[in-house]
Amino acid sequence: MITIRARNPGERHGGERSRSRWLVIAVAAVMLIGVAPAASAARVDGPLIWRDCESEGVPAGMQCAAIDVPADWAKPQERKITLELARLPATEPPRRLGSVLGISSGYGIQDLTRSAADLTELRRRFDLVGYNTRTTTWIAHMPQACTQPGVSLHDPRNAKEFAALAAAMNDAFKECQEADTTGLFAHLDALSVARDTEAIRKALGEERASFMASGVGGVAAAAYARLFPQRIRAMYLDGVNNQTEGWPAQRLLVLPVLRRMLTRFAEWCAGTSACALHSEDTEVVWRRLLRDADRHPIPVTSSQYGKGKLTGWLLTSTLPLDPGPRNANWLAFADAVDKARRGDGSGFADQALFNARYAATPGAQVMSCGDDRGYTSYAQLEDFRRRARKIAPEYAGAAIDALGCAGWPLPVANPSRMLPTRGLPPFLGVGTTWFDYTSTKSFTSMIPGSVTVAYDGPGHVMYLSGKKCPIRHATRYLTDLTLPEPHTVCRTE
Repeated sequence: MITIRARNPGERHGGERSRSRWLVIAVAAVMLIGVAPAASAARVDGPLIWRDCESEGVPAGMQCAAIDVPADWAKPQERKITLELARLPATEPPRRLGSVLGISSGYGIQDLTRSAADLTELRRRFDLVGYNTRTTTWIAHMPQACTQPGVSLHDPRNAKEFAALAAAMNDAFKECQEADTTGLFAHLDALSVARDTEAIRKALGEERASFMASGVGGVAAAAYARLFPQRIRAMYLDGVNNQTEGWPAQRLLVLPVLRRMLTRFAEWCAGTSACALHSEDTEVVWRRLLRDADRHPIPVTSSQYGKGKLTGWLLTSTLPLDPGPRNANWLAFADAVDKARRGDGSGFADQALFNARYAATPGAQVMSCGDDRGYTSYAQLEDFRRRARKIAPEYAGAAIDALGCAGWPLPVANPSRMLPTRGLPPFLGVGTTWFDYTSTKSFTSMIPGSVTVAYDGPGHVMYLSGKKCPIRHATRYLTDLTLPEPHTVCRTE
Protein backbone atom coordinates (compact mmCIF):
# COMPACT_ATOMS: atom_id res chain seq x y z
CA MET A 1 0.00 0.00 0.00
CA ILE A 2 1.46 3.33 -1.08
CA THR A 3 0.48 6.50 0.73
CA ILE A 4 0.32 9.56 -1.50
CA ARG A 5 0.04 13.08 -0.16
CA ALA A 6 0.67 16.64 -1.24
CA ARG A 7 3.42 18.63 0.39
CA ASN A 8 5.78 21.50 -0.27
CA PRO A 9 8.56 19.76 -2.21
CA GLY A 10 11.10 22.33 -1.11
CA GLU A 11 10.61 22.02 2.64
CA ARG A 12 13.00 19.15 3.31
CA HIS A 13 16.23 20.59 1.95
CA GLY A 14 18.45 23.20 3.53
CA GLY A 15 20.10 22.89 6.94
CA GLU A 16 21.02 19.24 6.82
CA ARG A 17 22.55 19.55 3.39
CA SER A 18 24.60 22.60 4.35
CA ARG A 19 26.17 20.94 7.38
CA SER A 20 28.86 19.40 5.19
CA ARG A 21 30.34 21.69 2.55
CA TRP A 22 32.44 18.87 1.20
CA LEU A 23 29.39 16.65 0.77
CA VAL A 24 27.71 19.25 -1.43
CA ILE A 25 30.82 19.48 -3.62
CA ALA A 26 31.08 15.70 -3.84
CA VAL A 27 27.49 15.15 -4.81
CA ALA A 28 27.71 17.94 -7.38
CA ALA A 29 30.40 15.98 -9.20
CA VAL A 30 28.01 13.17 -10.09
CA MET A 31 24.58 14.77 -10.30
CA LEU A 32 22.84 18.09 -10.59
CA ILE A 33 22.15 19.68 -7.22
CA GLY A 34 18.76 21.34 -7.02
CA VAL A 35 15.89 22.17 -4.70
CA ALA A 36 12.46 21.12 -5.89
CA PRO A 37 9.99 23.92 -6.49
CA ALA A 38 7.49 25.01 -3.87
CA ALA A 39 3.86 24.47 -4.85
CA SER A 40 0.32 25.79 -4.44
CA ALA A 41 -3.09 25.76 -6.20
CA ALA A 42 -3.93 22.06 -5.93
CA ARG A 43 -5.20 20.06 -8.92
CA VAL A 44 -6.09 16.38 -8.58
CA ASP A 45 -5.37 13.92 -11.42
CA GLY A 46 -6.09 10.39 -10.29
CA PRO A 47 -4.38 9.71 -6.95
CA LEU A 48 -1.78 12.48 -7.33
CA ILE A 49 -2.45 16.01 -6.12
CA TRP A 50 -0.72 18.49 -8.41
CA ARG A 51 -0.02 22.09 -7.50
CA ASP A 52 1.37 24.95 -9.53
CA CYS A 53 5.06 25.29 -8.76
CA GLU A 54 5.99 28.69 -7.35
CA SER A 55 9.78 28.73 -7.12
CA GLU A 56 11.70 31.14 -9.30
CA GLY A 57 13.21 29.84 -12.48
CA VAL A 58 10.79 26.98 -13.13
CA PRO A 59 9.14 26.78 -16.56
CA ALA A 60 5.67 28.27 -16.94
CA GLY A 61 2.97 25.73 -16.24
CA MET A 62 5.14 23.34 -14.24
CA GLN A 63 3.18 21.47 -11.57
CA CYS A 64 4.45 19.72 -8.45
CA ALA A 65 3.27 16.75 -6.41
CA ALA A 66 4.69 14.10 -4.07
CA ILE A 67 4.37 10.40 -3.45
CA ASP A 68 5.30 8.28 -0.42
CA VAL A 69 7.01 4.94 -1.10
CA PRO A 70 8.55 2.32 1.21
CA ALA A 71 12.17 2.81 2.20
CA ASP A 72 12.41 -0.98 1.92
CA TRP A 73 10.16 -2.45 -0.77
CA ALA A 74 10.36 -5.84 0.95
CA LYS A 75 8.54 -4.24 3.89
CA PRO A 76 5.97 -1.97 2.22
CA GLN A 77 3.97 -1.30 5.39
CA GLU A 78 6.89 0.07 7.33
CA ARG A 79 8.92 3.29 7.02
CA LYS A 80 8.07 5.58 4.09
CA ILE A 81 10.06 8.21 2.23
CA THR A 82 8.65 11.04 0.14
CA LEU A 83 9.61 11.50 -3.50
CA GLU A 84 9.03 14.88 -5.12
CA LEU A 85 7.58 15.04 -8.64
CA ALA A 86 7.12 17.72 -11.27
CA ARG A 87 5.39 17.70 -14.63
CA LEU A 88 4.94 19.88 -17.66
CA PRO A 89 1.46 19.04 -19.00
CA ALA A 90 0.96 18.37 -22.70
CA THR A 91 0.33 21.58 -24.61
CA GLU A 92 -2.11 19.92 -27.03
CA PRO A 93 -4.41 17.96 -24.68
CA PRO A 94 -6.75 16.56 -27.39
CA ARG A 95 -3.73 14.90 -29.04
CA ARG A 96 -2.11 13.75 -25.80
CA LEU A 97 -0.49 10.29 -25.99
CA GLY A 98 0.43 9.84 -22.32
CA SER A 99 3.42 10.59 -20.10
CA VAL A 100 7.18 10.56 -20.67
CA LEU A 101 8.79 9.80 -17.32
CA GLY A 102 12.43 10.69 -16.73
CA ILE A 103 14.67 8.21 -14.91
CA SER A 104 17.61 10.22 -13.59
CA SER A 105 20.58 9.61 -11.34
CA GLY A 106 19.15 11.87 -8.65
CA TYR A 107 17.58 15.30 -9.12
CA GLY A 108 15.16 14.60 -11.97
CA ILE A 109 13.13 17.75 -11.36
CA GLN A 110 16.11 19.93 -12.14
CA ASP A 111 16.80 17.82 -15.24
CA LEU A 112 13.23 18.51 -16.37
CA THR A 113 13.60 22.21 -15.63
CA ARG A 114 16.86 22.45 -17.57
CA SER A 115 15.60 20.58 -20.63
CA ALA A 116 12.06 22.03 -20.82
CA ALA A 117 12.78 24.52 -23.61
CA ASP A 118 14.50 21.86 -25.73
CA LEU A 119 11.63 19.39 -25.31
CA THR A 120 8.88 21.76 -26.48
CA GLU A 121 8.01 19.58 -29.47
CA LEU A 122 7.82 16.43 -27.36
CA ARG A 123 5.60 18.21 -24.87
CA ARG A 124 2.91 18.81 -27.50
CA ARG A 125 1.77 15.19 -27.17
CA PHE A 126 3.03 14.18 -23.74
CA ASP A 127 3.07 15.19 -20.13
CA LEU A 128 6.76 15.38 -19.22
CA VAL A 129 7.35 14.09 -15.70
CA GLY A 130 10.50 14.14 -13.58
CA TYR A 131 11.11 13.09 -10.00
CA ASN A 132 13.84 13.30 -7.41
CA THR A 133 14.99 9.77 -6.63
CA ARG A 134 15.45 8.27 -3.17
CA THR A 135 19.12 9.26 -3.30
CA THR A 136 18.02 12.87 -2.70
CA THR A 137 16.50 11.82 0.65
CA TRP A 138 19.72 10.02 1.50
CA ILE A 139 21.85 13.04 0.58
CA ALA A 140 19.67 15.44 2.58
CA HIS A 141 19.74 13.30 5.74
CA MET A 142 23.08 11.52 5.47
CA PRO A 143 24.77 11.02 8.86
CA GLN A 144 28.01 12.87 9.45
CA ALA A 145 29.69 9.50 9.96
CA CYS A 146 29.05 8.72 6.29
CA THR A 147 30.91 11.77 4.97
CA GLN A 148 34.47 10.85 6.02
CA PRO A 149 36.70 8.80 3.68
CA GLY A 150 37.30 5.30 4.94
CA VAL A 151 40.83 5.01 3.57
CA SER A 152 43.40 6.78 1.43
CA LEU A 153 42.71 5.12 -1.91
CA HIS A 154 45.57 3.67 -3.93
CA ASP A 155 45.89 1.03 -6.62
CA PRO A 156 46.56 -2.22 -4.67
CA ARG A 157 49.77 -3.93 -5.74
CA ASN A 158 48.94 -7.32 -4.21
CA ALA A 159 46.23 -9.30 -2.44
CA LYS A 160 47.39 -8.13 1.00
CA GLU A 161 47.04 -4.45 0.09
CA PHE A 162 43.62 -5.10 -1.46
CA ALA A 163 42.45 -6.91 1.68
CA ALA A 164 43.63 -4.06 3.91
CA LEU A 165 41.85 -1.48 1.74
CA ALA A 166 38.64 -3.55 1.69
CA ALA A 167 38.77 -4.00 5.47
CA ALA A 168 39.11 -0.27 6.03
CA MET A 169 36.18 0.47 3.71
CA ASN A 170 34.14 -2.27 5.39
CA ASP A 171 34.64 -0.58 8.76
CA ALA A 172 33.63 2.79 7.26
CA PHE A 173 30.52 1.34 5.65
CA LYS A 174 29.45 -0.31 8.91
CA GLU A 175 29.94 2.90 10.87
CA CYS A 176 27.84 4.72 8.28
CA GLN A 177 25.14 2.06 8.42
CA GLU A 178 24.94 2.20 12.20
CA ALA A 179 24.48 5.97 12.11
CA ASP A 180 21.82 5.88 9.38
CA THR A 181 18.39 7.11 10.50
CA THR A 182 16.75 7.08 7.07
CA GLY A 183 16.52 3.31 6.61
CA LEU A 184 18.01 3.76 3.14
CA PHE A 185 21.59 2.55 3.57
CA ALA A 186 20.70 -0.91 2.23
CA HIS A 187 18.07 0.28 -0.26
CA LEU A 188 19.65 2.74 -2.69
CA ASP A 189 20.14 0.16 -5.43
CA ALA A 190 18.59 0.47 -8.88
CA LEU A 191 15.96 -2.22 -8.23
CA SER A 192 14.55 -0.04 -5.44
CA VAL A 193 14.59 2.99 -7.75
CA ALA A 194 12.83 0.93 -10.43
CA ARG A 195 10.06 0.01 -8.00
CA ASP A 196 9.71 3.69 -7.09
CA THR A 197 9.40 4.44 -10.80
CA GLU A 198 6.66 1.83 -11.15
CA ALA A 199 4.78 3.35 -8.22
CA ILE A 200 4.88 6.71 -10.00
CA ARG A 201 3.64 5.15 -13.26
CA LYS A 202 0.67 3.69 -11.41
CA ALA A 203 -0.03 6.99 -9.69
CA LEU A 204 0.01 8.73 -13.09
CA GLY A 205 -2.69 6.33 -14.24
CA GLU A 206 -0.74 5.15 -17.29
CA GLU A 207 -1.19 1.56 -18.48
CA ARG A 208 2.19 1.90 -20.19
CA ALA A 209 4.57 4.83 -20.09
CA SER A 210 7.42 6.14 -22.18
CA PHE A 211 10.76 6.77 -20.50
CA MET A 212 13.89 8.89 -20.89
CA ALA A 213 16.95 7.74 -18.97
CA SER A 214 20.38 9.33 -18.86
CA GLY A 215 23.77 8.83 -17.25
CA VAL A 216 23.76 6.57 -14.21
CA GLY A 217 19.96 6.54 -14.54
CA GLY A 218 20.57 3.87 -17.16
CA VAL A 219 21.19 1.37 -14.36
CA ALA A 220 17.70 2.02 -13.01
CA ALA A 221 16.31 1.85 -16.55
CA ALA A 222 17.78 -1.63 -16.93
CA ALA A 223 16.32 -2.62 -13.56
CA TYR A 224 12.90 -1.30 -14.61
CA ALA A 225 13.08 -3.25 -17.88
CA ARG A 226 13.95 -6.36 -15.87
CA LEU A 227 11.04 -5.99 -13.44
CA PHE A 228 8.31 -4.35 -15.54
CA PRO A 229 8.90 -4.98 -19.26
CA GLN A 230 5.18 -4.97 -20.04
CA ARG A 231 4.86 -1.38 -18.76
CA ILE A 232 7.30 0.13 -21.26
CA ARG A 233 5.84 1.77 -24.36
CA ALA A 234 9.19 3.28 -25.38
CA MET A 235 12.60 3.81 -23.77
CA TYR A 236 15.08 6.52 -24.80
CA LEU A 237 18.60 6.08 -23.38
CA ASP A 238 21.04 9.00 -23.46
CA GLY A 239 24.66 8.46 -22.47
CA VAL A 240 24.15 5.40 -20.26
CA ASN A 241 26.30 2.45 -19.31
CA ASN A 242 25.36 -1.22 -19.25
CA GLN A 243 25.46 -2.49 -15.68
CA THR A 244 24.03 -5.85 -16.76
CA GLU A 245 27.42 -6.77 -18.29
CA GLY A 246 29.30 -5.73 -15.16
CA TRP A 247 31.22 -2.58 -14.27
CA PRO A 248 34.66 -4.04 -15.16
CA ALA A 249 33.40 -4.86 -18.67
CA GLN A 250 32.11 -1.31 -19.03
CA ARG A 251 35.45 0.08 -17.89
CA LEU A 252 37.16 -1.96 -20.62
CA LEU A 253 34.86 -0.30 -23.16
CA VAL A 254 35.99 3.12 -21.90
CA LEU A 255 39.73 2.47 -22.29
CA PRO A 256 39.86 2.91 -26.10
CA VAL A 257 37.79 6.08 -25.62
CA LEU A 258 40.44 7.45 -23.24
CA ARG A 259 43.17 6.65 -25.73
CA ARG A 260 41.33 8.36 -28.57
CA MET A 261 40.69 11.37 -26.36
CA LEU A 262 44.39 11.69 -25.62
CA THR A 263 45.14 11.49 -29.35
CA ARG A 264 42.58 14.22 -30.08
CA PHE A 265 44.15 16.38 -27.39
CA ALA A 266 47.63 15.80 -28.79
CA GLU A 267 46.53 16.70 -32.32
CA TRP A 268 44.88 19.87 -31.07
CA CYS A 269 47.96 20.79 -29.01
CA ALA A 270 50.27 20.27 -31.97
CA GLY A 271 48.27 22.82 -33.94
CA THR A 272 47.75 25.32 -31.11
CA SER A 273 50.60 27.60 -30.12
CA ALA A 274 48.86 28.48 -26.84
CA CYS A 275 49.13 24.85 -25.68
CA ALA A 276 51.92 24.51 -23.11
CA LEU A 277 53.10 21.29 -24.80
CA HIS A 278 52.78 22.62 -28.34
CA SER A 279 56.26 21.72 -29.56
CA GLU A 280 56.39 18.22 -28.02
CA ASP A 281 54.91 14.76 -28.48
CA THR A 282 52.08 15.24 -26.01
CA GLU A 283 51.14 11.57 -25.73
CA VAL A 284 54.71 10.65 -24.85
CA VAL A 285 54.88 13.45 -22.26
CA TRP A 286 51.65 12.27 -20.60
CA ARG A 287 52.66 8.62 -20.45
CA ARG A 288 56.07 9.53 -19.06
CA LEU A 289 54.40 11.64 -16.37
CA LEU A 290 52.17 8.70 -15.36
CA ARG A 291 55.18 6.38 -15.15
CA ASP A 292 57.33 8.83 -13.18
CA ALA A 293 54.52 9.74 -10.76
CA ASP A 294 53.94 6.08 -9.97
CA ARG A 295 57.65 5.70 -9.17
CA HIS A 296 57.94 8.99 -7.29
CA PRO A 297 54.53 10.41 -6.25
CA ILE A 298 54.26 14.19 -6.40
CA PRO A 299 53.39 15.85 -3.06
CA VAL A 300 50.56 18.38 -3.33
CA THR A 301 48.38 20.51 -1.10
CA SER A 302 44.79 21.41 -1.86
CA SER A 303 43.01 24.27 -0.09
CA GLN A 304 39.89 22.09 0.02
CA TYR A 305 41.21 18.58 0.57
CA GLY A 306 44.52 19.03 2.38
CA LYS A 307 47.77 17.24 1.63
CA GLY A 308 48.21 14.26 -0.64
CA LYS A 309 50.40 12.63 -3.27
CA LEU A 310 49.78 12.34 -6.98
CA THR A 311 50.51 8.91 -8.40
CA GLY A 312 50.20 8.05 -12.06
CA TRP A 313 47.17 5.94 -11.17
CA LEU A 314 45.45 8.91 -9.55
CA LEU A 315 46.38 11.21 -12.42
CA THR A 316 44.56 8.99 -14.92
CA SER A 317 41.28 10.11 -13.33
CA THR A 318 41.96 13.73 -14.35
CA LEU A 319 42.05 13.41 -18.16
CA PRO A 320 39.36 15.81 -19.48
CA LEU A 321 36.74 14.14 -21.69
CA ASP A 322 35.54 17.46 -23.09
CA PRO A 323 37.77 20.31 -24.37
CA GLY A 324 35.37 22.85 -22.88
CA PRO A 325 34.37 26.28 -24.21
CA ARG A 326 37.21 27.69 -26.35
CA ASN A 327 39.21 24.58 -25.37
CA ALA A 328 39.61 25.90 -21.83
CA ASN A 329 39.77 22.41 -20.30
CA TRP A 330 42.50 21.32 -22.70
CA LEU A 331 44.52 24.49 -22.14
CA ALA A 332 44.35 24.00 -18.36
CA PHE A 333 45.23 20.31 -18.69
CA ALA A 334 48.32 21.09 -20.79
CA ASP A 335 49.48 23.65 -18.24
CA ALA A 336 48.93 21.16 -15.40
CA VAL A 337 50.90 18.43 -17.19
CA ASP A 338 53.75 20.82 -17.94
CA LYS A 339 53.98 21.86 -14.28
CA ALA A 340 53.55 18.34 -12.90
CA ARG A 341 56.46 16.91 -14.87
CA ARG A 342 58.61 19.59 -13.21
CA GLY A 343 57.42 18.55 -9.74
CA ASP A 344 54.56 21.04 -9.32
CA GLY A 345 51.28 19.12 -9.11
CA SER A 346 49.13 22.12 -8.14
CA GLY A 347 47.20 22.02 -11.40
CA PHE A 348 45.89 18.55 -10.54
CA ALA A 349 45.66 18.81 -6.75
CA ASP A 350 42.02 19.76 -6.27
CA GLN A 351 40.57 17.37 -8.84
CA ALA A 352 42.78 14.37 -8.07
CA LEU A 353 42.42 14.60 -4.29
CA PHE A 354 38.68 15.16 -4.66
CA ASN A 355 38.39 12.03 -6.81
CA ALA A 356 40.28 9.96 -4.26
CA ARG A 357 38.30 11.37 -1.34
CA TYR A 358 34.89 11.01 -2.96
CA ALA A 359 35.49 7.43 -4.10
CA ALA A 360 36.46 6.42 -0.54
CA THR A 361 33.50 8.10 1.16
CA PRO A 362 30.89 5.55 2.27
CA GLY A 363 27.96 7.95 1.99
CA ALA A 364 28.74 8.55 -1.67
CA GLN A 365 29.60 4.97 -2.59
CA VAL A 366 26.50 3.52 -0.93
CA MET A 367 24.50 4.92 -3.86
CA SER A 368 26.05 2.42 -6.30
CA CYS A 369 27.68 -0.44 -4.36
CA GLY A 370 24.35 -2.27 -4.21
CA ASP A 371 24.46 -2.40 -8.01
CA ASP A 372 27.57 -4.60 -8.06
CA ARG A 373 30.01 -1.76 -8.69
CA GLY A 374 32.91 -2.93 -6.54
CA TYR A 375 35.67 -5.46 -7.05
CA THR A 376 34.67 -8.52 -5.05
CA SER A 377 38.22 -9.88 -4.78
CA TYR A 378 41.80 -9.20 -5.76
CA ALA A 379 41.49 -12.02 -8.29
CA GLN A 380 38.70 -10.14 -10.05
CA LEU A 381 40.80 -6.98 -10.09
CA GLU A 382 43.79 -8.86 -11.51
CA ASP A 383 41.57 -10.37 -14.23
CA PHE A 384 40.44 -6.85 -15.15
CA ARG A 385 44.06 -5.62 -15.23
CA ARG A 386 45.12 -8.48 -17.48
CA ARG A 387 42.42 -7.58 -20.00
CA ALA A 388 43.03 -3.84 -19.68
CA ARG A 389 46.78 -4.14 -20.35
CA LYS A 390 45.99 -5.50 -23.82
CA ILE A 391 43.90 -2.41 -24.60
CA ALA A 392 45.56 0.52 -22.84
CA PRO A 393 48.39 -0.40 -20.43
CA GLU A 394 48.63 3.12 -18.99
CA TYR A 395 44.99 2.91 -17.82
CA ALA A 396 45.08 -0.67 -16.56
CA GLY A 397 44.86 0.23 -12.88
CA ALA A 398 41.76 -0.28 -10.75
CA ALA A 399 38.79 1.92 -11.63
CA ILE A 400 38.77 4.41 -8.77
CA ASP A 401 34.98 4.43 -8.33
CA ALA A 402 34.75 0.64 -8.24
CA LEU A 403 37.67 0.40 -5.82
CA GLY A 404 35.70 2.46 -3.31
CA CYS A 405 33.03 -0.27 -3.14
CA ALA A 406 35.56 -2.88 -1.99
CA GLY A 407 34.50 -4.05 1.46
CA TRP A 408 30.77 -3.50 0.85
CA PRO A 409 29.23 -5.20 3.91
CA LEU A 410 25.89 -6.34 2.42
CA PRO A 411 24.85 -8.81 -0.26
CA VAL A 412 24.72 -7.10 -3.64
CA ALA A 413 21.03 -6.28 -4.18
CA ASN A 414 21.27 -5.87 -7.96
CA PRO A 415 24.00 -8.16 -9.32
CA SER A 416 25.21 -7.81 -12.89
CA ARG A 417 23.45 -10.43 -15.00
CA MET A 418 21.83 -10.93 -18.38
CA LEU A 419 18.75 -8.81 -19.05
CA PRO A 420 15.76 -10.81 -20.33
CA THR A 421 14.50 -8.97 -23.41
CA ARG A 422 11.28 -10.81 -24.16
CA GLY A 423 8.38 -8.40 -24.23
CA LEU A 424 10.53 -5.29 -24.53
CA PRO A 425 9.96 -2.86 -27.40
CA PRO A 426 12.95 -1.62 -29.40
CA PHE A 427 14.85 1.11 -27.52
CA LEU A 428 16.53 4.22 -28.89
CA GLY A 429 19.98 5.16 -27.63
CA VAL A 430 22.13 8.22 -28.18
CA GLY A 431 25.79 8.48 -27.27
CA THR A 432 28.73 10.73 -28.05
CA THR A 433 31.62 9.29 -30.03
CA TRP A 434 33.99 11.13 -27.70
CA PHE A 435 32.63 9.50 -24.54
CA ASP A 436 29.60 7.25 -24.11
CA TYR A 437 28.50 5.88 -27.49
CA THR A 438 30.12 2.46 -26.98
CA SER A 439 28.60 1.98 -23.52
CA THR A 440 25.15 3.10 -24.65
CA LYS A 441 25.30 0.83 -27.67
CA SER A 442 26.28 -2.12 -25.49
CA PHE A 443 22.96 -1.58 -23.68
CA THR A 444 20.70 -1.13 -26.70
CA SER A 445 22.36 -4.00 -28.60
CA MET A 446 20.83 -6.43 -26.10
CA ILE A 447 17.31 -5.53 -27.23
CA PRO A 448 16.22 -6.70 -30.69
CA GLY A 449 15.39 -3.94 -33.14
CA SER A 450 17.00 -1.16 -31.12
CA VAL A 451 19.12 1.61 -32.64
CA THR A 452 21.84 3.83 -31.19
CA VAL A 453 22.53 7.21 -32.77
CA ALA A 454 26.15 8.42 -32.64
CA TYR A 455 26.65 12.10 -31.85
CA ASP A 456 30.03 12.82 -33.43
CA GLY A 457 31.50 15.15 -30.85
CA PRO A 458 32.17 15.71 -27.15
CA GLY A 459 29.62 15.95 -24.37
CA HIS A 460 27.34 13.81 -22.26
CA VAL A 461 23.52 13.55 -22.16
CA MET A 462 22.44 15.25 -25.37
CA TYR A 463 18.90 16.28 -24.48
CA LEU A 464 20.18 18.08 -21.38
CA SER A 465 22.78 19.73 -23.61
CA GLY A 466 20.13 20.98 -26.03
CA LYS A 467 21.56 19.20 -29.09
CA LYS A 468 18.92 19.48 -31.81
CA CYS A 469 19.71 16.41 -33.92
CA PRO A 470 19.53 13.86 -31.05
CA ILE A 471 16.44 15.59 -29.62
CA ARG A 472 14.75 15.39 -33.03
CA HIS A 473 15.34 11.63 -33.22
CA ALA A 474 14.17 11.19 -29.62
CA THR A 475 10.98 13.18 -30.25
CA ARG A 476 10.08 11.19 -33.34
CA TYR A 477 10.74 7.87 -31.61
CA LEU A 478 8.83 8.71 -28.44
CA THR A 479 5.91 10.20 -30.38
CA ASP A 480 5.27 7.66 -33.13
CA LEU A 481 7.73 4.87 -32.22
CA THR A 482 9.72 5.40 -35.42
CA LEU A 483 13.42 4.61 -35.06
CA PRO A 484 16.17 6.17 -37.19
CA GLU A 485 18.11 3.98 -39.58
CA PRO A 486 20.92 1.91 -38.05
CA HIS A 487 24.31 3.70 -38.04
CA THR A 488 22.67 7.13 -38.01
CA VAL A 489 25.15 9.88 -37.08
CA CYS A 490 24.47 13.38 -35.76
CA ARG A 491 27.15 15.92 -36.64
CA THR A 492 28.67 18.17 -33.99
CA GLU A 493 26.50 21.19 -33.20
